[in-house]
Amino acid sequence: METKDGGRMHVVMLPWLAFGHVLPFTEFAKRVARQGHRVTLLSTPRNTRRLIDIPPGLAGLIRVVDVPLPRVDRLPEHAEATIDLPSDDLRPYLRRAYDAAFQRELSRLLEEEARPDWVLVDYASYWAPAAAARHGVPCAFLSLFGAAALSFFGSPETLLGLGRHAKTEPAHLTAVPEYVPFPTTVAFRGYEAREMFKPRMVPVDSGVSEDYRYAKTIQGCRLVGIRSSTEFEPEWLQLLGELYEKPVIPVGLFPPAPQQDVAGHEATLRWLDGQAPGSVVYAAFGSEVKLRSAQLQRIALGLDAAGLPFIWAFRAPTDSTSGGLPEGFEERLAGRGVVCRGWVPQVRFLAHASVGGFLTHAGWNSIAEGLAQGVRLVLLPLVFEQGLNARNLVDKKVGVEVARDEQDGSFAADDIAAALRRVMVEDEGEQFGAKVKELAKVFGDDEVNDQCVREFLSHLSEHSKKNQG
Repeated sequence: METKDGGRMHVVMLPWLAFGHVLPFTEFAKRVARQGHRVTLLSTPRNTRRLIDIPPGLAGLIRVVDVPLPRVDRLPEHAEATIDLPSDDLRPYLRRAYDAAFQRELSRLLEEEARPDWVLVDYASYWAPAAAARHGVPCAFLSLFGAAALSFFGSPETLLGLGRHAKTEPAHLTAVPEYVPFPTTVAFRGYEAREMFKPRMVPVDSGVSEDYRYAKTIQGCRLVGIRSSTEFEPEWLQLLGELYEKPVIPVGLFPPAPQQDVAGHEATLRWLDGQAPGSVVYAAFGSEVKLRSAQLQRIALGLDAAGLPFIWAFRAPTDSTSGGLPEGFEERLAGRGVVCRGWVPQVRFLAHASVGGFLTHAGWNSIAEGLAQGVRLVLLPLVFEQGLNARNLVDKKVGVEVARDEQDGSFAADDIAAALRRVMVEDEGEQFGAKVKELAKVFGDDEVNDQCVREFLSHLSEHSKKNQG
């Protein structure tokens, strides 16, 4: 993996401004640096302070560059990540600020005397491949989404709304694409398709649609790294390579290690120590989901009705200041349930021997963390590609999806309770438990994940050598 000057590679990384993007890019940067390569990781000052923690042993190989965002009308002051936005309607203004600041900073880096060997981009940096090409530097796309979800949305041509597979109305999102050559249920429900069609596929105030960003990023990159594994979805990885017509390389799930700093959650860990092995449900719905009071009430009542011990990483509702929990909920369930507010050491909880189930929104980061720890998955997809992830996991018999109303996507407390008991209590749960324990041997094995990273880096190096030749 030597570069033309005989040294190790230097890779610039450009994650999008969301916790679920900055954190895995940072984890990937650490794994690249452990192989002896240099990394320049770009983010904003606030994200750097709250998210990026580089171990002292890697500080000489990872340079973190703070990129201040410009003032943009309607973008709240100090908003530097999607979690800072009070409404999803403000996302286009964060994208506009990102485009302006990060495109300028990338150009500056590319003009330095010691140019990088590669630029590794997230989906949002659609302008990066052309900027890098002007300086003779290749780009690779690091996808933080699984191969099934990316395959569903199709080739760059399809993402641009062109060709016979173009998805030009919500109904097109509810059927398995005809180019998928194997049985699957991976498609959106009607209520999901209606909710996500406009924000994903229609140009917004940032100037372009989300799908346009994906398409131009994929088109401009030499190869694609996918946060996935051939042991998990080989059929989707093969299909994706055919759709993109370029190398698609699984880079492993590179889950983060359990946190050592539990920051005020010592009492919860002591409570976990007193629970039976595999008996506790951990419930969390990620940093991107903005749940409403009615949804939180039903989740609370579902956790109650399931009769299982639980920990809930609770975030207040977006439509109320009342707190979001049924009256007396915490007092009534004291001893059986723990409600945590603010930051929680999620991986530390999932890794605890007493945790056996994970009620999750089916975001890919959470799936990676859950599968790495071998916990059973109960899936309540809420936004973005999460419905596709959930159906893929159900197809592979490693999770159960909460039943929903097909018209409006609503769910009842009994639906939550039934899904939890199915994986945690009923006989069928043993099958799920055995399956996820097998997957954990792959996803949770650091050496397996590092080997995937090495293979990806080898592809980068080989491409560099061919270009030099």
